Amino acid sequence: MTAQFTRRQALATLGLGAAALAGGTVPSACAAFRRRPNVVLFVADDLGSVDLRCYGSKDLLTPHIDALAYSGVRFSQFYVTAPACTPSRASMLTGRHFPRVLRLGHGINPAETTIAEMLKPAGYHTACIGKWHLGFDDGMYADDQGFDEFFGHRTGAMDNYSHHYYWGGPDRHVMWRNKERWHEEGSYFPDLMVRESVRFIEQNKDEPFFLYMPFNIPHYPIQPDPAARERYGHIENASRREYAALVSTLDDRVGMIMAKLEELDLRDNTIVIFLSDHGHSTEERSGGGGSAGILRGGKMTLWEGGLRVPAIISWPAHISGRQLRPQPVTALDLLPTLAEFCDVPLPQVEIDGASLASVCASDEASSPHDALYWVYKEDWAVREGPWKIVGQGDDIFLANLALDPTETIDHAKSHRHVQNRLVDLHNRWILKLSQDANVASQAPAPHRRRAGRGRRPE
Repeated sequence: MTAQFTRRQALATLGLGAAALAGGTVPSACAAFRRRPNVVLFVADDLGSVDLRCYGSKDLLTPHIDALAYSGVRFSQFYVTAPACTPSRASMLTGRHFPRVLRLGHGINPAETTIAEMLKPAGYHTACIGKWHLGFDDGMYADDQGFDEFFGHRTGAMDNYSHHYYWGGPDRHVMWRNKERWHEEGSYFPDLMVRESVRFIEQNKDEPFFLYMPFNIPHYPIQPDPAARERYGHIENASRREYAALVSTLDDRVGMIMAKLEELDLRDNTIVIFLSDHGHSTEERSGGGGSAGILRGGKMTLWEGGLRVPAIISWPAHISGRQLRPQPVTALDLLPTLAEFCDVPLPQVEIDGASLASVCASDEASSPHDALYWVYKEDWAVREGPWKIVGQGDDIFLANLALDPTETIDHAKSHRHVQNRLVDLHNRWILKLSQDANVASQAPAPHRRRAGRGRRPE
């Protein structure tokens, strides 16, 4: 029955059945409301795979995100498409693998359709408030990509008080309101994000809106709210203590937005999504405070700790609370899921994701994907069922995640038939990608190494 869980059953379970079936799509059920649902998309930056209390953390305090998880569906095998900020966010917003949508070395292809551009024709007001990080050329800015408003920074990192570019090089101011530089030196950026988001919600409370809040924390610089530091005096490790305070800073701001939705009686008909853009950073400048628990790797790796992230979808009017979903799904699925829930057509391009309506409705539903694919720099990976293969240069590592979620036991030699099948899947995927006009000049090469040699854990 798992593989045969139908769309009709999903709609009925979500409470959308009769209206949706009459209209032929899930979204027409939204007519039961006076308007389409609002959408709030929270994205954490460099949050570890297990660094929320609702994901098993014993030392972090995250009551607001935990409450969000308990109000909807929490995913235990949710993957992003890349272990770095820009490619992950590009795929998340377009439903397409990032080689299709990024211009190498620049940013998002202006011709791509984002979630905001998909929703706007249906009357949605749209705002991006936070860290954009999807390009600096004309046509690549948030307010060129379907967002009515942008407030935040376009760079990978920013000092939260001076609002200057954080990395080396010229010290320059990088906070913007749309295409105008915005100066509020000394004001804490996460608080500015909340202020602007609350204003946007209040101004658009009578019309459907899409609020995209890509936070810049717990990414470095390590600048938590001083009030959050006071909660963690008992943590002896200084790096973990500072990181914990940053995570609570994030949690507090999520709570402020949720409180505003409740205050305005918008919560029931607002789809709220929370996820991280990838796993925790192990870079020296990050402080080393994040964790993937038993999972291997972190940011910038294709191991589970770099790709598997906390993810929550909550829509109280239609999705039951306290649900756990073990199906492997991906951030590519967010755009088609919102298209179905919000009664809007998909963009007229090939979408790599699939709607999660059935998965949200039932833990008996199958994953909409037969296999999941990744590529990052020279590395690549494929997951099919419990098997996951990681290619690094000439080396291959084959893991059985059902038996060994830590990815420490290499099955490449003992299961060559599995290895060969996954290598073939990867090569066929690369061939398919290379046929995309945007990818042709930058497509990764197929894996040509003779099967049979595995990679030892680092």
